[in-house]
Amino acid sequence: MPGLTERLLYRVAKRWIAGYTLEDAIKVAHDANNRELRAILNRLGEHTPDQKLIQSYTEEYLKLLDRIRAERIEGTISVKPSQIGLAANPTLYNSNLRGIVEKAETCDEFVWIDMENSPYTEATIRSYSEIFPSYPRLGVCLQANMKRTESDLKDLLPRGGIVRLVKGAYPENAEVAYKKRSDVDANYLKLMAILFEQGDHFGIGTHDGKLIDKARILSQDYKRDFEFQLLKGIRDDVKPNLVKEGYRVSEYIPYGPEWYNYSKRRMRERKRNILLLLRSITG
Repeated sequence: MPGLTERLLYRVAKRWIAGYTLEDAIKVAHDANNRELRAILNRLGEHTPDQKLIQSYTEEYLKLLDRIRAERIEGTISVKPSQIGLAANPTLYNSNLRGIVEKAETCDEFVWIDMENSPYTEATIRSYSEIFPSYPRLGVCLQANMKRTESDLKDLLPRGGIVRLVKGAYPENAEVAYKKRSDVDANYLKLMAILFEQGDHFGIGTHDGKLIDKARILSQDYKRDFEFQLLKGIRDDVKPNLVKEGYRVSEYIPYGPEWYNYSKRRMRERKRNILLLLRSITG
């Protein structure tokens, strides 16, 4: 039986988490589609060295791809590298990722790779660089708080890389990441401009109204194939307006029994996540 704290937190977490099961995720994905939003489904769980658990996560993504196709859901999946093998063995990760992407190809689906904290950054990007030339419907997340991201972006885009740009929610040290919010925002603006100038297909993953407005302006100057990507339950005031304006919008929908630790970590990592939740609940 969950404790009182967990039950109370779940009431809040349900704003941005679909629930415990794959069925919960499918239901919320249909709801997103009914609101003219695409769905990006993510099974919670990360930093997993256990081989059986890694296999279980990998198999669930394969099931998700089948369900997305069978139920004609407009959307796709997003996987965490440390969830499907990177925390155990890079070779295992590459094998599992290739299996997922090959399955996605048979379903005519796209796959996103989430970006995690800095110990996994280099291996995630290296693996993506090796794999995506053979699987063009594969994208990777880059974080604007990381000092290396401009270099990574300029390396990937000329080779056809597909990027989702986010601010970055993991706590990092000043050696590898910008710590001031103003510096992160400035770098996001710089990186977003590069995406519009050089990218063919990309995702703008931010809840920041000023950055969304800047993307709107850039989209008038550069006719690119891009979409806005926002978390389930956050900035629901903005999503329908973007859809009405003709932009493609995706809702990132995590699910799974790991929601408790995920939610606690997410709130602890960045205070603005709590403020965004409260704004969504009270707004």
